[in-house]
Amino acid sequence: MSQNIFTSGEIVIIRVSNELVTILKSHYVKNMKRYSYTVDKYPSTFYFEEELMKQE
Repeated sequence: MSQNIFTSGEIVIIRVSNELVTILKSHYVKNMKRYSYTVDKYPSTFYFEEELMKQE
């Protein structure tokens, strides 16, 4: 199992739109061997680790 990069409540940036969002929850997708994340602005959409980046 890989390690969770982001934590709930953490503010991150969506790479494609450069928007600041807050992580609501994360879920490990076993068959893809990576985490997906749900964010506050788009709760019905999930993002993978490579689609988000830490705020500087």
